[in-house]
Amino acid sequence: MPAIAMTGLRKIYNGVSVVDGIDLAIPAGEFFGLLGPNGAGKTTTLRMLLGLTPIDAGSVRVLGMSIPEYEREIRARLGVVPQFDTLDPDFTVEENLLTYASYFGLSGPVLTQRIDDLLELANLESRRRARINTLSGGMKRRLTLARALINQPEVVILDEPTTGLDPQARHHLWRQLRRLRERGVTLVLTTHYMEEAEELCDRIAIIDAGRIIACDTPKALIAAHVEPWVISLSAASARRFIADPSMLPARMLEIADTWLIYTADPAAVRAELESAGLPHSTRAANLEDVFLKLTGHDLRE
Repeated sequence: MPAIAMTGLRKIYNGVSVVDGIDLAIPAGEFFGLLGPNGAGKTTTLRMLLGLTPIDAGSVRVLGMSIPEYEREIRARLGVVPQFDTLDPDFTVEENLLTYASYFGLSGPVLTQRIDDLLELANLESRRRARINTLSGGMKRRLTLARALINQPEVVILDEPTTGLDPQARHHLWRQLRRLRERGVTLVLTTHYMEEAEELCDRIAIIDAGRIIACDTPKALIAAHVEPWVISLSAASARRFIADPSMLPARMLEIADTWLIYTADPAAVRAELESAGLPHSTRAANLEDVFLKLTGHDLRE
């Protein structure tokens, strides 16, 4: 039995299907990524998964229970890390955890030990009595994750959990998420950081216009949808090849002021560029390239 199962899931606003027949099964213990440009239907899908938005057609089952019939029971076994912090600024770190725990009827020695464990997980032991406004952005995100785990959830939904964090704080949060996966927790992640999705997720679904257009492991998506090598050069340097594409028979894509050349034979392309004296760089294809090809959207759009 999958931890999450969506069948024919649909949501219509003003006659437009913003979620258009999604079928998806996420096994227990999987780290799953849901990616897509703004307006693709990610947030609406998550809201239906959480029972926050009514379902117009299809079904959602979480941990074997259907929504909305068992919404209350499902929420008791879920953890949610929202995109924006919703910590109470009038409370300390510990008080935020205590207050949230009360929603699940937790108290006594068991709760005391659980808070100790979560503060250790979040590396916030020394900030137990600190006010929220004294915490850094990274500390707040770690506390938000700790709060989401207070009920020892079997499924955790992460809505852009590292947005706005510096690289060090982001990597610290990644370590915590990997530890959860090792414990068998099912994780569902939305993010605009393709590196993050590629690094963390076992499988990824790309959604656009309310439909899943690709779903597989990161490596399989890259192998199936884009050439293995990418060569970058400035728009100014690329002008001669744009004017005469036959000079460089390879797929090209313009992103901002850079042109990306996709090829299975980088040596031949580099030789052509070097003979023309054009500076360039070469890298392996990644999930960002898949996203751009399939959706046609800039990642930050």
